[in-house]
Amino acid sequence: MFGNIYWRNGIVPAFTMNPFSSGRVADDDTDFDEPDAFVSEHVPEPGPFLESHDVLEGEAHVAVHEIARDLFEERGVYDATFGYNLARLNLDRRHPDAGYRYAVDADDPSVLRAEFSPTTEFCPQAGALIKGSFRAWNGLSDRHEYDLVSVRVRPTHHQSESLNESLEELEMRYRESGDVPGESTGPGSTAPLEREGDNETNDPSPF
Repeated sequence: MFGNIYWRNGIVPAFTMNPFSSGRVADDDTDFDEPDAFVSEHVPEPGPFLESHDVLEGEAHVAVHEIARDLFEERGVYDATFGYNLARLNLDRRHPDAGYRYAVDADDPSVLRAEFSPTTEFCPQAGALIKGSFRAWNGLSDRHEYDLVSVRVRPTHHQSESLNESLEELEMRYRESGDVPGESTGPGSTAPLEREGDNETNDPSPF
């Protein structure tokens, strides 16, 4: 499904649209796997949102995650705690149970399922990060082959039920209108969460 030519030819511009990408050394590269590596013991196990679907492994996972990295960079989906692009969490050996896993929907192969496992069950950024991820994937849908990227947070997060309900609402509105709710018109930007009437007003993340 993911040809190397399509995914690796540099079609996604490497914009830097976040407050953490320069002027800071966030980590030691020795703590990370190579970007083109799939190390099964360093990524989270697929959770319930991916059950009974075609979970991506190996090169297929890497190909999708490379696109995630570029889209997150353009839209500024950064983990404020670690100061790096959220996609890099998958490569961080210090957090082998955190990051994204993907699956192609068994009933509709035009839908990619993306399940996020935060580093802790009380991660205060989880809501902002998953909504930023949803907006990046679906707001830049011309950069990949899916009609929809459906994002959920793993049930291990203490607010997973309410967070996933808000994601379902975003998804429903996107399916109905074809527009990502809360998208701003400027390039490389997303609208504040407050525009959606979210109940996560104490979330310190700017995303």
